Amino acid sequence: MKSAFKYIFPAMTAFILLSWTGCTDPNAIVDQNIEIVNNNWAYSNKIKYAVKIDNEQTPYNLYLNLRVTGDYKYSNLFVLIYQTNPDKKATGTRYEFKLANPDGEWLGQGSGNLYSYQIPFRLNYKFPAKGVYTIQIEQNMRDNPLHEVSDIGLRVEKAQ
Repeated sequence: MKSAFKYIFPAMTAFILLSWTGCTDPNAIVDQNIEIVNNNWAYSNKIKYAVKIDNEQTPYNLYLNLRVTGDYKYSNLFVLIYQTNPDKKATGTRYEFKLANPDGEWLGQGSGNLYSYQIPFRLNYKFPAKGVYTIQIEQNMRDNPLHEVSDIGLRVEKAQ
């Protein structure tokens, strides 16, 4: 039994390490989602991310990651996205994201009662300077809280 453990343990460890390293995307600077408690996204629940930019000449693509349940009652989502630069200058933009066709067909990828989206909001964007940026996402719909929102996230990747 002890000799079997001697061979199985290193093999399993190698498999786990290879699995983890194989799942990383070298172009992703940030790719994180935050679960919304009880699927109720309130105005006060602003989602914040720190994004470290090492080269202001490199273009980046920025995406909103979103998961809603099949009971989400709208075909769109309005959000405010704020960017605070390393020099503490802040700007904000309001975005509308289309989530369903007029006939009610969801545009996201479905899995059970959840629909996932990765929606671009800035493509080939060059950050103005090197440093750490804060990107904050706030829901901007009429409902407060906004029901049936499961997760909100941000993906920042080097543009190809």
